[in-house]
Amino acid sequence: MKFGKEFASQTVQEWQQAYMDYRFLKTVLKDIFRFRQRNSVSPLAETPKGSLKRRVSLYRAFSGLTSRYNCSKMSPEKHNEDEVILIEGVSEGKYKTMFLRSSDEGGEYELVFFRRLDDEFNKVLNFYKGKVGEVMEEAEELNKQMDALIALRIRVDNPVMGMNGEANSRTSSSSINGRSPGRSHMDVIQEVEMSDEGNVEDEVRPVNEPQSSTHHKRAVVGPRPPSLEVLNHVKINVTPETPVSTLKCILMRSQSDLSFSKEELRKAEEQMRRAFVEFYQKLRLLKSYCFLNLLAFSKIMKKYDKITSRNASKAYLEMIDKSYIGSSDEVTRLVERVESTFIKHFSNGNRKRGIITLRPQARRERHRITFFLGLFSGSSIALLVAIVVLIQARHLLKSKGREAYMANIFPLYSFFGFIILHMIMFSGNIYFWRRFRVNYPFIFGFKQGSELGYREVFLLSSGVAVLTLAGAISNLDMDMDHRTRSFRTITELVPVGLVTLLGLVMFCPFNVIYRSSRFFLLRCVFHCLCAPLYKVTLPDFFLADQLTSQVQAFRCLEFYICYYGWGDFQRRSNKCQQSKTFEVFYIIVAVVPYWTRFLQCLRRLFEERDYIHALNGLKYFSTIVAVVMRTGNDLEWGITWRIMAAASSGVATITSTYWDIVIDWGLLRRNSKNPWLREKLLISNRSVYFVAIVLNVILRLAWMQSVLGFYEAPFLHRTAVTAIVASLEIIRRGIWNFFRLENEHLNNVGKYRAFKSVPLPFNYEDEEKDV
Repeated sequence: MKFGKEFASQTVQEWQQAYMDYRFLKTVLKDIFRFRQRNSVSPLAETPKGSLKRRVSLYRAFSGLTSRYNCSKMSPEKHNEDEVILIEGVSEGKYKTMFLRSSDEGGEYELVFFRRLDDEFNKVLNFYKGKVGEVMEEAEELNKQMDALIALRIRVDNPVMGMNGEANSRTSSSSINGRSPGRSHMDVIQEVEMSDEGNVEDEVRPVNEPQSSTHHKRAVVGPRPPSLEVLNHVKINVTPETPVSTLKCILMRSQSDLSFSKEELRKAEEQMRRAFVEFYQKLRLLKSYCFLNLLAFSKIMKKYDKITSRNASKAYLEMIDKSYIGSSDEVTRLVERVESTFIKHFSNGNRKRGIITLRPQARRERHRITFFLGLFSGSSIALLVAIVVLIQARHLLKSKGREAYMANIFPLYSFFGFIILHMIMFSGNIYFWRRFRVNYPFIFGFKQGSELGYREVFLLSSGVAVLTLAGAISNLDMDMDHRTRSFRTITELVPVGLVTLLGLVMFCPFNVIYRSSRFFLLRCVFHCLCAPLYKVTLPDFFLADQLTSQVQAFRCLEFYICYYGWGDFQRRSNKCQQSKTFEVFYIIVAVVPYWTRFLQCLRRLFEERDYIHALNGLKYFSTIVAVVMRTGNDLEWGITWRIMAAASSGVATITSTYWDIVIDWGLLRRNSKNPWLREKLLISNRSVYFVAIVLNVILRLAWMQSVLGFYEAPFLHRTAVTAIVASLEIIRRGIWNFFRLENEHLNNVGKYRAFKSVPLPFNYEDEEKDV
């Protein structure tokens, strides 16, 4: 692989604009190369690199065979005459290269190259300095948090000593023999701290602090145990993460004092563990950023020397080595100290376990996934063909039992069809996100190495498809047994058996079938059901948006309960449509996903104080009204409901379409450099975005089918038309997913946001006063 592609593949996507523009500099070098090929160049430029110095000497004045000057006096003059560039620091953090051969033929091209090279280097240097400054400040904050955590550990493990901690801390500096109460325990802790920190006693300098400064700051953890007095100046950071904690936060806002309980310590340790892992990943990416840019500058300068037959790379790379990005070691030393601290405090001294936690391995591609993917996909296609052939061969579409089958059995299996279609669309989303380098694991907050790829999702969908199609064939017979006038109980229970199996797999506690991803999904579903009691994160409201496209699937679940609970499933008959209770829940089930999004918008409005969430909540509320009116029209409650359904559905369709395209996708920006799109696009073919806009509008209009009266087609049953419309909504949601996450990714890129913000467990009183 060429370096340019490797360089692009290893960059941090959210920092794209901060990397050296290697591709553009290569383009400038190509212009220099083409110019030198088109035009006749001077003998000096044509001279091979190895004979350059000899050629220059042919044009010097003859100094005689007995020169009075020694070599030491001649070498500086020779060096100056062969010099190509002169680099000087214009100001702090800014370098400028003076090209000394601009008078040569084609020198203006090389002058452009060095000007752009300086711009790129200064950009990289300033960005790196800024990021190092941020991690140093974060290290100081982690320092203070660790002091409080260790003091809390001491207080919780030894409450008697904790009560006397203040006296102990006052006498610790003067007590030599350790006779004060609780002193022996403190001595042991101090011995352990000093012995463990012996190999990392070097202090890490802040970015702009000189090495000779007498004021040194500790990074992450110091060599001495903290005083218990720190507990008098901190409060626990109350972050409402559960319904109970949310209610407590609303009712008792001042309850943030430390209670010194083991549960409180456990939560604080877990928060600090996550903060250290995230901080370590940030340091690793910062080291990678430094290394890749240094390597890119080295590569581009060597290409310049090769094309121009000059020797400018040595001087420029020496300048880079002496600059801050080439000589600083703050990040490297911080990495070492974070590893040492994490292993000691969070892995009980087990280095292997600590490193595995800090450096999670990426998921390896497995051949068995490819095998089973092919097996299940092929089996699904074969079963689907078999169903089509069976229907045609036995003329089932003209059978007398067609009406009973479509009214009773088809809704049961269409539930699985909606899930399978959604999973297929999501696997396609993942494929294109990876292709266009959308950092979806970071956006969704997946743990590194635990996210599913498109092959894994497609494998699951094909597996469910095989079970569903096999079950459909088992009771595809639409004719009743003439002797008993009933169907076989076993085959009629196949759909409910499939639902039960799917539920058991989802809630299976064993580490099989991607347990971490299953539990992540279940946790997000629970957060959606408990809205607004949980803090709304992107995975939560993204999943809630997916659920709004699965309204028909929820209604199928309601039909399962009615059909197998109160219907005569042995004779394929039910009276669900005649039940008032069923009609009420038919509306409630359809409203719940939109109501969840409405409550999430209210929670975000309360926390972020951004009016955009109020407008979004109004959009979902208008959709709730439209769904209620539309359902009343479906249940044939009268002409008044049809008129209200048409009006409310029209308003909801217009507002939702506008919100999809303008807010969620960020398109239709008239003054952007890509007219009527947006400033940055991941797909180079701009027509794709216009096609997506048109498709979104058309598929949104399909939502109006029941209001417009298109219940049945000449050759399709009403339930089939409903399933097709529901499938079109799922397809629209799949298209929406890609552009929604693309816009989110580009917003992260614009803000250089590549890391999650992890809440820390302690608040210092002095910081609260400053705020």
